[in-house]
Amino acid sequence: MSKHITDLSQVRQPVERAQGLPNAHYIDPAVFNEERNALLFSQWAGLAVAADVPEIGDAKPITFLGMPLLLVRGRDDTVRVFQNICRHRGMILVDEPRKIEGAIRCPYHSWCYGTDGRLVSTPHVGGPGQNTHDAIDRATLGLIEVRSHIWRDVVWINVSGDALPFEEAMADLIQRWAEFDQPVYHGGENSRFVLDVKTNWKLAVENYCESYHLPWVHPGLNSYSRLEDHYNIEAPELYAGQGTWVYRQLKGEDGTTFPDFAGLDEKWDTAAEYIAAFPNVLLGVHRDHAFVLILVPEGPDHTSEHVHLYYPTPDTDAELRASNAALWKLVFEEDIFVVEGMQRGRHASGFDGGRFSPAMDGPTHCFHDWVASRVNRWRAQNQAAE
Repeated sequence: MSKHITDLSQVRQPVERAQGLPNAHYIDPAVFNEERNALLFSQWAGLAVAADVPEIGDAKPITFLGMPLLLVRGRDDTVRVFQNICRHRGMILVDEPRKIEGAIRCPYHSWCYGTDGRLVSTPHVGGPGQNTHDAIDRATLGLIEVRSHIWRDVVWINVSGDALPFEEAMADLIQRWAEFDQPVYHGGENSRFVLDVKTNWKLAVENYCESYHLPWVHPGLNSYSRLEDHYNIEAPELYAGQGTWVYRQLKGEDGTTFPDFAGLDEKWDTAAEYIAAFPNVLLGVHRDHAFVLILVPEGPDHTSEHVHLYYPTPDTDAELRASNAALWKLVFEEDIFVVEGMQRGRHASGFDGGRFSPAMDGPTHCFHDWVASRVNRWRAQNQAAE
């Protein structure tokens, strides 16, 4: 447990008198490591999207908070997540994205694994020409699988293995967006991009949750979806975000639009919602497309934002997809100076976490309260175990 224990009592106050998280939660490596376990490894966190491994045999290595992982689409078309290490000597198995034609072979001693994780070959393990040994039980030495679940194409993982089942943990959000529980199709290479941002991942969540900044940071969006057109979304301990009653559908020069998702309530003709599913997945839904933004913490002051856009059908107009991706990339890039500025501001010793507007900052406070709740719970568990 970190020796830099922070006082979170003021964070857990009602929004009218609460303070934000202390500076250490954005700049202190020890607190970052504490949050890694309390907020990310022990919850259902976003790792990647299934579209990252679209075909059978596709494998993609991913480092998540220092842990080497391997995303694989198996021969049975199931996407799984394994620790990217050989069970023999801990060697990294796959260094770069590639197709697994036969087995996953360790480059060190050639132990081989199936795409389902089974250990299938141990050459010379019993001596030259002897590929078995009584002390090596292949049945118990398969790849270490990380608990995972796919929803809205996001590959969610629970590293600790003890979170509630995904459908139970996310039941409220799944029900809220039940109308959108239908196939989504990734827009392809022109519908994915990565932003490298010099900020703590939590500041990206906080900024995404609220619409308060729209008039000043997103003048293009605000020109047709004004501040007064937005509403707060708050589900304590689960998620938070914002919605708008004025969504303007993108049109091509010839009036082309994307097809709509099927069977939506008429409110979605003009509405859209943007929700941060705690801890690190930012989701957006519209009548004709959706997006996912997965925040990958690279350190206390460094975050990779992985953005993916989705559509109701697999054959949408390529030029319109490119225009939509460019539009959203601009919006997310407009936020960078804000979250990086707040990150630099966390080095001001006089800053006490700040205050919240009860009218405008409810979703952000909701997230801070969740962070404080989970960190306090983690500390209590550690203390009880000592």
